[in-house]
Amino acid sequence: MDLFDVLELFCGLAMFLFGMNVMSDGLEKRAGSKMKNILASMTSNPVKGFLLGLLVTMVIQSSSATTVMVVGFVNSGIMTLRQSIGVIMGANLGTSVTAWILTLTQIDGESLWIQMLKPSSFVPILAVIGVIFYMFQNKPKRKDTGLILIGFAVLMVGMDTMSAAVSGLKESEAFAEIFLKFSNPILGVIVGTVVTAIIQSSSASVGILQALSSTGSISCGACVPIIMGQNIGTCVTAMISSAGASKNARRASFIHLSFNVISTIIILPVYTILDNLSVLPFDLDAIQASPLTISITHTGFKLVALAILMPCTRLLEKLAYVIIRDNDNVKEKTVMLDERLLATPPVAIERCRTITIDMAEEAIKSVKAAMAMISEPYDEEKEKEIRDSEKVVDKYEDKIGSYLVKLSSHSMTEEDSNESNKLLHLIGDIERISDHSLNIVGSVVEMNEKKLAFSPEAKKEMDVLVAAVNEILDISLETLKNNDLDKAVTVEPLEQVVDELKSYMRKQHIRRLRKNECTIEMGFVQSDLLTNLERVSDHCSNIAACILEMAHDDMDMHKYLNRVKAGKVQEYNHYYEYYMMKYAIKND
Repeated sequence: MDLFDVLELFCGLAMFLFGMNVMSDGLEKRAGSKMKNILASMTSNPVKGFLLGLLVTMVIQSSSATTVMVVGFVNSGIMTLRQSIGVIMGANLGTSVTAWILTLTQIDGESLWIQMLKPSSFVPILAVIGVIFYMFQNKPKRKDTGLILIGFAVLMVGMDTMSAAVSGLKESEAFAEIFLKFSNPILGVIVGTVVTAIIQSSSASVGILQALSSTGSISCGACVPIIMGQNIGTCVTAMISSAGASKNARRASFIHLSFNVISTIIILPVYTILDNLSVLPFDLDAIQASPLTISITHTGFKLVALAILMPCTRLLEKLAYVIIRDNDNVKEKTVMLDERLLATPPVAIERCRTITIDMAEEAIKSVKAAMAMISEPYDEEKEKEIRDSEKVVDKYEDKIGSYLVKLSSHSMTEEDSNESNKLLHLIGDIERISDHSLNIVGSVVEMNEKKLAFSPEAKKEMDVLVAAVNEILDISLETLKNNDLDKAVTVEPLEQVVDELKSYMRKQHIRRLRKNECTIEMGFVQSDLLTNLERVSDHCSNIAACILEMAHDDMDMHKYLNRVKAGKVQEYNHYYEYYMMKYAIKND
């Protein structure tokens, strides 16, 4: 093997890693909508968690990425440590899929159908289709499909390049002697661990081993400890990711490591003893390794490890608590939006959406409490609660806005990008709703300090307006929570009714002022309250319009609202008449 063969080997490795990364990104984007459902699938049932981890890892082709995602979930408080164990175990098995894909390089035969199954036959076709999809198609999903095909083609070409580069080692006695040393199980585990830790991908590490097996100098016996070490080495990514995270997040990464270390400690000695006693029905040291036998060994080890440790999930959890102890004097806080999730945009956006709903609930609770104070005796404690609540909403806006800006620098599908833009619009309107709660409280404080009060007629009118605003807040929140388009179309008619109630109440105040039934000073307070209540309904209208327009891939909210008010949206007139009757002010 000369210098040029070494360069060819590194070229093949680079293509292999790049192809794997491109294919993984394409698969992740293509499965974006399904990935968003991952949060709803979280369960304390270890079997369901296992299947979830298996499925996600098979989709994104990276157990490291899945485990980092799990660490982020635990750190955010949206997954418990116990829930994470099953997902981690599923991820361990899911990563074996890549090795099976690479066994296609071993297919051989004279039949036309067998020849068509060889990568050298179909990869060029996939590469051409992938390039056509990626370069000449405008639909995002087709581009993502093209990316998957291109990544797969580059991956397989890289594998072939590595195999060709090392083919000259078939006749090398020195190379054969090196792998004879790996029959020492401890050395094999160390080598597998170190190589995988460096390239941070067990799939790539197994791929390299499969390429080297083409020399015919490696026995299955030498591969067993290397494969065990590869499973330990892949834990490095999650361990690095958990640095600075909460204790439970660090425990999740420790469980990932302990699962592979403990399984190696149990299985390797048993395998070595049985092999030395010639109890096994086959002599692995006498069997030449190939991509197929390596895939079987790789998957077999994982299945045996699962059989041993899956019933022991509680013990793994207890071990994690023993190694990473709680500090009774320090209360840990969960992270609202974990930056580890940025690597998986669909999941990060779903998390942002969940936090946005929490923000909306806090803002609406705040403004409802403020409106309740209008007709109740002044309460200093309630005022403090509302002011504290408004500060919480401000923090939400700052956190979500900053997180979405960071997310925008990552590669996203058009659907995810639109969802991100929608959330940025929404948090602005939600924050303004919370601001109006302070303005309303300010008016209530002024009434208390100046000993002002509504006349009975004005109070009745204000109660009707508050009831209408309360309903528009409830509808907006439900629309946001469930992305309910049927509810969303009812918001604008109700907002128009609120506008007309405001105009009517101002006219009524002027009438009462002329009859000396009200004071100018009270009129200023009432005007401020009416303005703030009407502005709250405006922001609710913006929220509903944003959700409706995003459903039709159009962010021009003003265009939509103009269409609505022009009567071009069919449901508008029906709901407008309904709310006009429901919130009609009846004077005695």
